[in-house]
Amino acid sequence: MLSIGTMARRTGTKVQTIRYYELIGLMPEPGRSEGGQRRYGTPELDRLAFIRHSRQLGFSLEAIRELLDLSDSPERRCAQVDAIAQKQLREVEARISRLEALRMELQRMISECRSDRVANCRILEVLRDHEECLSDHHRPVS
Repeated sequence: MLSIGTMARRTGTKVQTIRYYELIGLMPEPGRSEGGQRRYGTPELDRLAFIRHSRQLGFSLEAIRELLDLSDSPERRCAQVDAIAQKQLREVEARISRLEALRMELQRMISECRSDRVANCRILEVLRDHEECLSDHHRPVS
């Protein structure tokens, strides 16, 4: 049996986070020692590692809940799991697209700044230009 501290160290998860996962039902209520300390076994360690890895991949807690429910029913079809993963991939690709647009805008600002004085700094000028920020041309920065 493992303590909550051991679970935290083995998975790289904070103790408070483990308690939160128990509170919201992602982790089952743990067994307790005679002294009232939480005690976990290998299944709980595996479940926590699954949750941690899913979070690292950017899955929401709700998506993780669905994935856990599906994994607890091995006879169900994998199409539902695929759909959840596809949705996550689309969200990641959208974030990447927004970040690429941010990178391009920052590169443009930097390349246009050829001043040696703050008074003539193109970067500061662009950042002060609220109208330019609101234009459709620069909308990807939402």
